[in-house]
Amino acid sequence: MTERTSPLFDTHAHIIAADREAYPPAPAERDNPAGPFTVDDLLAGMEALGVTRACVVQRYFYYRNDNSYALDACRAHPTEFTPVIMLDGRDAGAVAELNRIVASQPIGGIRFARPELDVDDTAWMNSPNTMRLWERAAELRLPVAFIMFEPHHFYNLPALRLIAERFPELRIVLDHTGALHGATAEVRRARREPGYVPYVQPPDYGVTQALRDVLGASPNVALKVTGINLGCLTADGVDPARFMRYLVDEFGADRVMLGSDIGQTEGPYERIVAGLRDATRLLTASERKAVEFGTAATWYGDVGT
Repeated sequence: MTERTSPLFDTHAHIIAADREAYPPAPAERDNPAGPFTVDDLLAGMEALGVTRACVVQRYFYYRNDNSYALDACRAHPTEFTPVIMLDGRDAGAVAELNRIVASQPIGGIRFARPELDVDDTAWMNSPNTMRLWERAAELRLPVAFIMFEPHHFYNLPALRLIAERFPELRIVLDHTGALHGATAEVRRARREPGYVPYVQPPDYGVTQALRDVLGASPNVALKVTGINLGCLTADGVDPARFMRYLVDEFGADRVMLGSDIGQTEGPYERIVAGLRDATRLLTASERKAVEFGTAATWYGDVGT
């Protein structure tokens, strides 16, 4: 491989089955037009593009908490895929479900997501049931991926900081860079309104003080930069490579990783992966190696190159 086609670890790939009878969408998502982007589509793209490992991340807004397709794909292709399953910590049965899954096959991590965008609380991340799930993840040494939205940073991130301090050995990954760049319906709507001014410009690229605080205090928290981030930055006239340079300068290459968000972010996969690689062009060779592969390999297990 050349330097610019060095191994890449895609930490955020969604797959959607073509067979909706074998793997039906959740009842609430039956009209969802997404997909398919199958396990075979992902494998073919990875082989062609030098993506040597991928986290298959359960797509909540299609399958909700039914992890069947992601788990089956990873069971069939354990050297290429690491499963990251979706669980609802507020469900009293979540810990039992986690135990059932890990007894049946290896997994790479779990994921929490804020299901309601218009409810301002932290119960989804620190209710008593959810705290038991955090505790079990720490016992199993399973990384936890965590998605929230920028308007909720000021109260969700202080709560996350307390969790990170309580479980200092637990590796926590903030999906979509904390969803700073266009991941919410509110921001997408604002883009269509006259007079909209992008908030992701230099010098801070929209990085909130709450995000700085949690990363500054919690070395066990890392950032995942994804295709949706890069697309929204580009739409706002911001060079993703300068944003990446800023993140690495601010937080270190050992706390930044990449994910395509294929299966949600519109492909083709080749375009997204090319964008991820291009976003690292202002990094040094060692920083680039960490961001493109090494950090994810550390966070999600030593899978080698």
